[in-house]
Amino acid sequence: MLKKWRTLLALLCLIWAIFSIFTFSRIGYQYIGKSYFQSENFQHEIDNFQSQLGPLVLNLPTADDLKSKIEVTQDEIEDHRNYYGSLGEQIENIKTQYESRIQEATNVNATDLKTKLEKERDEKIKDITANFEDDEHVRKKILAQKEEVIDQYIKAAKDEAKSFVKNYNYWSYELTNTDTGEIYRSGDVSESSAYKIRYTPQHPLTTWNISDNLSHIFYRTDTSVETETLRETTDYTGTITISKKLAQLAGIMEGYERFTRNQYIFFFIWITGILAAVFAWKGRKEVLQVVQGIKEKEALARMKIDFQLIILFISGCVYWAASEIAFESIEYHYQNNYVSYVLDFLFKIGVLFIVGILFYVQLIWLYDRVNTAKKLEGNLKSSYLWALGDSMTDLFINRSIALHSIVMISAAFFGGGSLVASILMGSRFPVLVLGICTIIGVPSLVVFLSRMGYLNRIMKDTKDMAEGRLNRDVKVIGKSPLKEHAENLNHLREGVRTSMHEQAKSERLKTELITNVSHDLRTPLTSIITYTDLLKNPDITEDERKQYIHILDKKSERLKVLIEDLFEVSKMASGNIELHRSRVNLTQLIQQAVGEHEEDLVQAHLDLRMTKPNEPIYAYVDGQKWWRLIDNLIVNVLKYSLEGTRVYVTLKRTADGDAEFTVKNVAKYEISEDAEELFERFKRADASRHTEGSGLGLAIAQSIVDLHDARMSIDVDGDLFKVIVRIPAV
Repeated sequence: MLKKWRTLLALLCLIWAIFSIFTFSRIGYQYIGKSYFQSENFQHEIDNFQSQLGPLVLNLPTADDLKSKIEVTQDEIEDHRNYYGSLGEQIENIKTQYESRIQEATNVNATDLKTKLEKERDEKIKDITANFEDDEHVRKKILAQKEEVIDQYIKAAKDEAKSFVKNYNYWSYELTNTDTGEIYRSGDVSESSAYKIRYTPQHPLTTWNISDNLSHIFYRTDTSVETETLRETTDYTGTITISKKLAQLAGIMEGYERFTRNQYIFFFIWITGILAAVFAWKGRKEVLQVVQGIKEKEALARMKIDFQLIILFISGCVYWAASEIAFESIEYHYQNNYVSYVLDFLFKIGVLFIVGILFYVQLIWLYDRVNTAKKLEGNLKSSYLWALGDSMTDLFINRSIALHSIVMISAAFFGGGSLVASILMGSRFPVLVLGICTIIGVPSLVVFLSRMGYLNRIMKDTKDMAEGRLNRDVKVIGKSPLKEHAENLNHLREGVRTSMHEQAKSERLKTELITNVSHDLRTPLTSIITYTDLLKNPDITEDERKQYIHILDKKSERLKVLIEDLFEVSKMASGNIELHRSRVNLTQLIQQAVGEHEEDLVQAHLDLRMTKPNEPIYAYVDGQKWWRLIDNLIVNVLKYSLEGTRVYVTLKRTADGDAEFTVKNVAKYEISEDAEELFERFKRADASRHTEGSGLGLAIAQSIVDLHDARMSIDVDGDLFKVIVRIPAV
């Protein structure tokens, strides 16, 4: 428990130390080594007083003084004369102005009004003519305008001087004009003063003769007095003071007391901040251990690092705002009630501590999450920004889609942005801008909507495919990337249909395999069990016993052949068999293999027709395995050929350089299944399965062909059954 309190105290010390640094950076330069009379606020007040004292009190000129300095130049005369154009243009303009009014008076028979208007017109024309004929006439007019401006200035300056004296009545001064020796006094500079300034001949008080905030009165169009010649400076020596008694009434000492109070408060904050920083540094390890062990850390750690950074940023902004508010409560929000002032400050500091603790706890958690390069990399790669970057990268996998997207977005931004800018900036050509936006935006909108419609159609068809409805192609439209996507979906649909067909076929063949294996193994096994039971009968004769033993021997041999063939085809299918390849004469091998069955073919009433080349054909094969291949094909002919038909065995070299071995016969059973399925294990052409074959002959042959990287195919044309084997010849 004590450890937790020490950790909390260390965190509070850290927050206080940071707050002291914050206040020192903001206001330290104003309080370190300075008094109130050196503060910015007071210096600003002195500057205002000195800048207005000269032109409003000490150097306030008379109207006659300013008027005596007025000069009218020839350029001013010419500007005044030609301001509204040439003589002819001005006379014509006057006539135009009065013409309609005189005509109206004539229409209503207002003779007096007509005479008055004509007189005004003629006088103005006469005055304009005099402007162009007599420079002195123009000079008098300009001089009168400038004198009027000076009269306005003097009146405004006297009003401003009254306000100045009233606002700065707590200032006293005794100043001597260094040029004339004239002395100016206000108040009693010998009284006890709160502040005093002495001006010497080496450092005099320099004042302007015209106030900056009144000089604007001189500026009138083409009639301004040259203020640069009027705003001369005058130097004074003497003393300026602030009376203590009057300063109390004026609130000067209130500013002094506030400055002093704030100075003590900030000094206290800065000194205690240094001590707090030392304590926080000593307890940093305990703080890290306790904060890292808080349970809520795990919930935050499960967030993406983007969210944690956003939460940290928000809490950091709130922390900064709380620091600003606490600082301003010291510097600016002083209340006459000390209790209320202290309570307000303590409340804001309490809020600052709470927000600060939340901020630094999150900061420590974030540091613990990324304090190694591996952690940082893992968190960055799992962030939303990283995922967004990947998505933006994926946009350019298909450059056509990326280009279309950029063009569409650019057109939308250009059109909308141009129109908005035209409206906001008050363009003179909104119709032109609208036309350009229409030319670019409308086609882009049409293309975009059509593409989105096509995309929706593709998504609908894709959903149908996912739900198993594969009887309809996705429409292929246009030349966009969506068209390529539709074509790929169609290829995928065909692949799915083929896969589903093959899967159904595989399931059917698997069921047939289990059924056929069970049947072919159970048939001889049932016979063995039956005749074994018969042999147990002591009453059977010797001839019956021999007959039963003969049947048992035959069925056992049958079962042995089935099991051996099954093991052999399984080994070949798994590739767990070793080949001994050599250069074999296929012509001789086929002749010998077929020759061994010539007698069986005669007994089966089959007419053999063998065709082979005169020259030998060589291939690199395992002779024993290739012999088994040929033997299985001939045995298949013996079992399933129709009696009295011809059997064709052919060996030749193809144009591609392959050795092609072909066996053709007429089947005695109708071959109703897919011819390729005859390669499957335990698959026979006789649906009744009453022959003595194992059903593995063609499967074993296919496995041998696959082991040699050769090719074998079956062709069925009605009852004609043909097997073709091809292997590269040497």
